[in-house]
Amino acid sequence: MLKTTPAATPVPSPESVPHPEGVSNDEFRAAMSRLAAGVVLVTAHDPDDGPRGEDVGMTATAFMSVSLDPPLVLVSVRNGSRMDDLLAEQPLWAASLLSENQRQVAGRFAMKGRISDRLLFADIPFVRGKESGAPLVTGALAALECRTEQRVEAGDHTLVIGRVLAADLPDADSGPLTYFRGRYRHLG
Repeated sequence: MLKTTPAATPVPSPESVPHPEGVSNDEFRAAMSRLAAGVVLVTAHDPDDGPRGEDVGMTATAFMSVSLDPPLVLVSVRNGSRMDDLLAEQPLWAASLLSENQRQVAGRFAMKGRISDRLLFADIPFVRGKESGAPLVTGALAALECRTEQRVEAGDHTLVIGRVLAADLPDADSGPLTYFRGRYRHLG
């Protein structure tokens, strides 16, 4: 008589297991990928890192205007990330709204397991913000300098609400860089 072993039951990945609400991480990610979002580079200067400090950058698509009076914006940062840790201590930061020609900048600061931020900024033209001291990327559609007003923990992210201290609006002829279905795109 042949002995058969029961087939191994595949173990579902944590990403595909539904939350108590019924939606899995994969389903939620797929649904949200269908919402086009603008792409910004959030930057801050860490004065405590070395003799001259260090600039830190993070690509974000969860960025929005919150209020006109006072002028407030919101960015969502992953808990425990370098940017989250820095913005918990350093209230001044900036957001450069990237143009369609700046796909490489967005990709560079979104890499997992990336090299040091100092090397990432090495060949990117920028000016230092007068209000925040943070890098403002040259060629961006606009740059906002902000001071954190409030931090709200929300799941695995922190919502950082910043008061806009200054807005730089260079003459930009190009369109915005957007993120849609997991890829950077331009309108048109």
